[in-house]
Amino acid sequence: MTRTRHEQSAIGTMYAGLGLTVVAMIVPYIARTSLADHIRAGYPTYAQGPVDTAVMTYLIYLTVLGALGIACWFGAIWAVRTGKRWARSVATLVFALGAGIALFNLLVKDTSGDTGLPPLLGWVGVLPCLAGLLVVTLLWRTSRPTSQARQNA
Repeated sequence: MTRTRHEQSAIGTMYAGLGLTVVAMIVPYIARTSLADHIRAGYPTYAQGPVDTAVMTYLIYLTVLGALGIACWFGAIWAVRTGKRWARSVATLVFALGAGIALFNLLVKDTSGDTGLPPLLGWVGVLPCLAGLLVVTLLWRTSRPTSQARQNA
């Protein structure tokens, strides 16, 4: 089965989104101190133990989200590669869910009145959604038949 140019571009973009998801999963571990400082700034009365617990909870949460995102990227790549008819619809649904979660993580305020995550981590989590938006756009675009294909029809 021949894939359209848009499907081929979508698959390449999906691999980019997969890479961005891996990056978004790793960055919180690199920026662990920034996350702890953000929590400490929001809750200055917390001792080190509760801050460490909050940091670990966020790391687990973001790791699970990243793992689910990676599974979704692989599933979407497989669905488009094998020409599944439902690939566009499922990719759109997964994009909407992922974008909703990313925006929640970016914007939600905790009880301190500040965002739950530091802005850097929130924005890093949005990056895979940009690839997802491009993928959905590419998958829903219909390729125009070439003049040769119109003559053969």
